[in-house]
This record gives sequence, C-alpha cells and structure tokens, in this order.
Amino acid sequence: MIDVLFSHIEEKVILKDEDRETISTFFSSKKLRKRQYLLQAGDVCQHLTFVCKGLLRTYNVDEKGDEHMSIFGWEGWWLSDFNSFLSGEAALFNIDAIEDSELLIISRADYDALTLAVPIMDRYFRILYQNSLVTKERRLMSSITHTAEEKYLLLVESNPQIIERIPQNLIASYLGIAPETLSRIKRNLAFRK
Repeated sequence: MIDVLFSHIEEKVILKDEDRETISTFFSSKKLRKRQYLLQAGDVCQHLTFVCKGLLRTYNVDEKGDEHMSIFGWEGWWLSDFNSFLSGEAALFNIDAIEDSELLIISRADYDALTLAVPIMDRYFRILYQNSLVTKERRLMSSITHTAEEKYLLLVESNPQIIERIPQNLIASYLGIAPETLSRIKRNLAFRK
C-alpha cells in the first residue's frame, strides 16, 4: 500500500530512498468495510487519511437528517476533517466507506514529526493544501454561477469514474440538488444525444 502513497508523493516532489524509508515508519494501514465509519461528527479527528484503494465520502447531516456531501475520496486522495485534525475540536463531518477500502493513516503528532524528519514532505503537503483551496474555490463559484446541469457536466468531465462508482443520490447531494432533478438532467442529456 505504501507504494501507492509514494507514487502520489512523487507526482509533486522528488523523494530520496532514505526519505521513503523514513516516511513509511510514520503511517499505519487501516481497512474499512463498505458503510463503516472512519470518523463520526462530534468525535475528534485523530488521523489524516490517504486512500490506497476504495472510495470514501465526507459529509454532514443537518437538523432534518439530510446528508450533504462535501468530498468523495478515492485512490490517491487525502481525507480528514481538517479543522478537527489540526485544532483538536469536535469534527463537523462524518467520513465513511462507499466501497471496501484500504487506507494509510497518520496521527497529528506523527504528521508534525514527519514534516520535520523529511522536510520535502512539508512542501508536498503545502502543494496539496494549495490545490485543495483552489478546488474548493472553484466548487464554491460553480455552486453560485452554474445551473444544475452545468454542475453535473463539469463533475462528470473532471471525474468520469464518479458515474460508475457513486450512487446517484450521493452525486445529487454533492451537487446540492434533489435526486429527481439529477434523474431529469440525465434523461435530458440522453435525449439530446
């Protein structure tokens, strides 16, 4: 599993052999079954998680019991309730598995120690955080400026695997639309082809 992480890291920075050896000592492996929680809202997020295999979702539940998807994380993605992980405050999000998943996890103390022991990892995580911020800004702008159909098309274009791996009701929640609206959009798109 650690090789999946190394491949991902080396897309952003160059690792030395001794860096790989050191990095591997900071991570633990974890497996989740489909529908098993990694984190529940209200708990403190103890780990930053890298998805080696499988699919997870990050979401919160409103007072009516409706789920609101925040992030889908598949192979090569990092997941956490970052505010809780960094601050030690209660998590606002739930994270659970959509598919059976294999993960690598790192605690906050080990994360801090890793970035000191292998300084290039500090740069790697900075690149990730910058990319994450840009992605969240684009998603916010899209939610404000695009129609439901445009949001769906942009999502499918940027993540083609999403249609095959994620149930339609979760995609609708991620887009902030009703499942019936998503069905209508898909039907209209099929009719136009």
